[in-house]
Amino acid sequence: MLIKNRRGWEIPESEATPESAFLNRRALMAGGAGLIGASVIGGAQAASPADPTADLYPAKRNDRYKLDRALTDEKFSGDYNNYYEFGTSKSVTGAAAKLKTRPWTVKIDGLVDKPVEIAIDDLIRKMPLEERLYRHRCVEAWSMAVPWTGFPLASLVAMASPKADARYIVMQTFKDPGQAPGQKQFWYPWPYTEGLTVEEAGNDLAFMVTGVYGKPLANQFGAPLRLAVPWKYGFKSVKAIDRITFTNERPKTFWEALQSSEYGFWANVNPEVSHPRWSQAEERVLGTGEMRPTLLFNGYGEYVADLYKNLKGERLWA
Repeated sequence: MLIKNRRGWEIPESEATPESAFLNRRALMAGGAGLIGASVIGGAQAASPADPTADLYPAKRNDRYKLDRALTDEKFSGDYNNYYEFGTSKSVTGAAAKLKTRPWTVKIDGLVDKPVEIAIDDLIRKMPLEERLYRHRCVEAWSMAVPWTGFPLASLVAMASPKADARYIVMQTFKDPGQAPGQKQFWYPWPYTEGLTVEEAGNDLAFMVTGVYGKPLANQFGAPLRLAVPWKYGFKSVKAIDRITFTNERPKTFWEALQSSEYGFWANVNPEVSHPRWSQAEERVLGTGEMRPTLLFNGYGEYVADLYKNLKGERLWA
């Protein structure tokens, strides 16, 4: 008799949301985009029908990535966002809606053979879009499960063709205090800066996000381009990216620069390493309030653990 040992991030088929139900919901959203405009769906802002890439959504799902829980309803995930550019509360949907995401360019520079400044719509159309179901674990000990659409970060790395001495990839958010009132707070080290090693960026899990819930990314999620690295705490997943730089020097990231005793460069999820002010052993699931045990690397260890096996003396857990 064949016995299958289910991995920590997998969900039994009997507990999964029927695919037909989710696809019907996605089809309804896509078909009604021209009618709903910028209205509110279930508490979350809908994508604008003017988005030049709207025809690319919903993208085909990559079934390699499974969940151990139901998807978080958009009415919860769309109204509970850390986005300090628009305020320190979680309710930033209205303020973030004012950000103009077109025209938008992404500058790719540094130690690369092919530096470029490319319009976001041209970049999106160059890349192989797909949908992935990922868990998201915030350092504040809450979590959600989200259907991101986007492309592997490795595809962008290949396009940039980094030089042999490039060791890190640095990503920065836009800087425009006129549109983002939070950037007027001078004590924050704007623009928001995050980074990965080139090896991390090449890992298949590292994902550049352009859409969510079967449509283009709404502003509060980080439109038009954000990062998703689900084995790390959520603050690593930088939003509204407009510059990507390859370098041989480890960057000083936003929260590390602000409070290095609490937030480090690596920020991998570990239930056994507490934040200085709270435990990381459990997480509260957004929308249900359920408390679940936190998983090492957020349950993605089989994909990423080898990235860190030879790092001695590094503070791998934020």
